[in-house]
Amino acid sequence: MTRILLVGANGQLGQELRHTLASGNAVTAVGRAELDLSNTDAIRQLIQTTAPDVIVNAAAYTAVDKAETDEAMAKTVNAIAPTIMAEESQKLGATLVHVSTDYVFNGQKNTPYLETDTPDPLGVYGRTKLMGEDGIRQSCDRSIIIRTAWVYGVQGKGNFVKTMLRLGAEREELRVVVDQVGSPTWTQDLAGAIATLVQKVDMSDAAAEGILGLYHYANSGITSWYDFAIAIFAEAEALGFPLAIKQVMPITTAEYPTPAQRPAYSSLSNRRIAEVIGEQPPHWRKSLQKMLAELHTIRP
Repeated sequence: MTRILLVGANGQLGQELRHTLASGNAVTAVGRAELDLSNTDAIRQLIQTTAPDVIVNAAAYTAVDKAETDEAMAKTVNAIAPTIMAEESQKLGATLVHVSTDYVFNGQKNTPYLETDTPDPLGVYGRTKLMGEDGIRQSCDRSIIIRTAWVYGVQGKGNFVKTMLRLGAEREELRVVVDQVGSPTWTQDLAGAIATLVQKVDMSDAAAEGILGLYHYANSGITSWYDFAIAIFAEAEALGFPLAIKQVMPITTAEYPTPAQRPAYSSLSNRRIAEVIGEQPPHWRKSLQKMLAELHTIRP
């Protein structure tokens, strides 16, 4: 039985990971209440006490705009804390699985980003996440870093799908950015891929079999935020969600300025992870349908 320490267990991805990692493993799940990621001594003590075989870090400072004026905390959570985890993993001979982001890229490419492409983050969030990646690679021989993008799930409040459902129930018209494109990623699919990698690490000589290292994972297919919103409303209407929305207007990034600059193109290539886990990630539209169907059964 593999001993797993799950950090960030109460986030939208963390709550999915609680379920996917539970089968056949002994999981210690901690959230913000149990572990203050700004306390390096607490991080070290927890890892030394639990002595896990695998650490899965799903915690992050993800407030992209707020990070522009809160760089110290973003760096603490996204860079310093993962590096401490990596140092302690190295001492134990444990494997660290860390979730990173498409925001490490500048978005100027027009084909899916490969793991070998050079990062060039546009803002504090992406920069601190890249610092975390670098700290892990420099501190731990046994690490898996998974970059993902446009994450949403049944759990959590702040993801795009649930925001659109809330606004679509309140308003008849919305304006959504059309010139940023990427691949929406359902937490359940991402958590399943992470669990598969953890299992492969546990059952093999991960270093010898090439399982360690950097991966990209997002649902297949590419869309814009505008077309994603259109799809959300279409699928939600078919399921009977209460909606007032009558029109979605496409706008440009310039028409919706934000403190942090977003990558215009952030599709990630799934080639490497598909080879390792044995299947391509599902298409984003299929996963959206499944997520909304699940959400529909539990909504008040």
